[in-house]
Amino acid sequence: MCPLDKAMLIRSFDRSVEHYEEYAILQQTVAGRLLERLGLIRINPGWVVDMGAGTGKTARMLEKKYKSAQVLQLDISGSMLKHSRRRKKMFFSRQHYVQADMEKIPLIDGSADLVFSSLAYQWCNDLDVAFTEACRVLVPNGPFIFTMLGPDTLKELRTCWAAVDGHIHVNEFIDMHDAGDALGRVGFQGVVMDVEMITLEYMDCVKLMRELKKVGAQNVNASRQKTLTGKNRMQRMINEYEQFRHDGRLPVTYEIVYGLAWKPAAGQIRQQGGVSYVPVDRIGKRK
Repeated sequence: MCPLDKAMLIRSFDRSVEHYEEYAILQQTVAGRLLERLGLIRINPGWVVDMGAGTGKTARMLEKKYKSAQVLQLDISGSMLKHSRRRKKMFFSRQHYVQADMEKIPLIDGSADLVFSSLAYQWCNDLDVAFTEACRVLVPNGPFIFTMLGPDTLKELRTCWAAVDGHIHVNEFIDMHDAGDALGRVGFQGVVMDVEMITLEYMDCVKLMRELKKVGAQNVNASRQKTLTGKNRMQRMINEYEQFRHDGRLPVTYEIVYGLAWKPAAGQIRQQGGVSYVPVDRIGKRK
């Protein structure tokens, strides 16, 4: 996996803030489906952390779902959080805002009863570090539920660019099994993973490229080509995409990875990296 340019990622999301919700149809659809899955979890959280909260639409839905919960919106983009805050009353609000990278969360251990995240963890350079942080801030027995993009996302666009040149034009994403393994390595238990394919359709490739830019999902690989893509190469890519046209429309595939895991109970034996970690007061004791 190529490392992501986090500075460019922030700039990309900062620029997309004003029109984000207008174009983030996929993001809103996936967030809604993830919220539905929360119905399978019996929990009455005091604090919910929404990792990669963006403009806060999902965080406000979490507030409605959990009537007594405080909801903390965490995002790497300060502009996204400012936009979200302007849409919520300031006094007696149950919404809170922290600008931070998910790989370095400025929260104390065991401060969240639920960690929720929809389509954000694909923007991490080290998934083990990010999952370790999610586990750290959870209370014992706390659930972690999330979605992220899988490797077949934008596969048509990736194939077309590969036929044009050897540069990286499309972000790379982590496989479901690798994400599940990472959860286990950092100490989560009860890991459940599954995947869903969603196909959107466009009349033309230019509209697709424009919408990706509007939601901040453009190429942010550190090894990307730094110069502008010429008109000739862009047109060649567009021509290549025509091979996928069906019933007058161009398909765009998104692989959605769903994950659910639990932080171990306090004092419980924990497996990490093939090694069992046991609290010192349980050494020599058996049930």
